[in-house]
Amino acid sequence: MKVGVIGATGKAGQLIVKEAKDRGHEVTAFVRNASKVTDKEIAILEKNAFELTGSDIQSFDVVVNAFGTGLDDAHKHVELGRSLIAAFKDAPNTRLIVVGGAGSLFVDEAKTVQLKDTAEFPKEILPIPINQGKNLEDLQNSAGVKWTFVSPAAFFDAEGKKTGSYQIGKDHVIENSQGESYISYADYAIAIVDEIEKANHINERFTVVGEK
Repeated sequence: MKVGVIGATGKAGQLIVKEAKDRGHEVTAFVRNASKVTDKEIAILEKNAFELTGSDIQSFDVVVNAFGTGLDDAHKHVELGRSLIAAFKDAPNTRLIVVGGAGSLFVDEAKTVQLKDTAEFPKEILPIPINQGKNLEDLQNSAGVKWTFVSPAAFFDAEGKKTGSYQIGKDHVIENSQGESYISYADYAIAIVDEIEKANHINERFTVVGEK
């Protein structure tokens, strides 16, 4: 499959690129600065993600939005999300998979309390889950776009090992066999590429948890 990755030089993006390439997919990095791409075996589209159009993405089977930002720019999750929704409406055969956050996952069966609203959630990083949640809402309210939003577990571990397995939930926080909401970046990348290949969650969000 032909796969594009926005944010291909970020922590999650790099592992998603590697996992997709290792499985034989044709991978293109969407980046503002081509010199930051260390893998010289993949194609590069050098363009600001906010300027992507339907014509840029219509030749791809799937584009993964692995865009990341700091607290001061958290609003860009919403702005980029809306820009991509407009672009994907002009490329209706291309699927969009979003690397989302855990903050919008629910902690109660009635779906009245999200993880970001709990007392334990670190308030200093709230702008990011708030804006990622708004991106999810925009996708849920969109039409003419094939999207999937993938929330990691609450503890998203960049240094964690690749176990090769994970469990899936939908809109609620789920836990592993140790009672922890945990996923390594490496196992999360496996889940993303599995979704690229299988398309099991069109127009919905799902979450993944793994073992340490």
